[in-house]
Amino acid sequence: MSAIPDRHYNAACGRLASWLGISIASARRRVDIRAAREGLTDTAERIALAERMLAEAEASGVDTHALLGAQLGALSSEENFMTED
Repeated sequence: MSAIPDRHYNAACGRLASWLGISIASARRRVDIRAAREGLTDTAERIALAERMLAEAEASGVDTHALLGAQLGALSSEENFMTED
């Protein structure tokens, strides 16, 4: 069983998850994958990476909340569509 992540690491991943509109587990997975690619093993390095990824996401200028809202909107032809159980 893996060790419980550091509180600061969880907070950094939580801020990234909130900005991207994804779960904290998904954000943590993204940070872990990128950390593995860059060869980072220390928790402090991973926290810095999560903060850097958040800064990159903010700098990209993409409004993820508006994008998600647009994707969740129904087409006018499908507004009244209901699936059967």
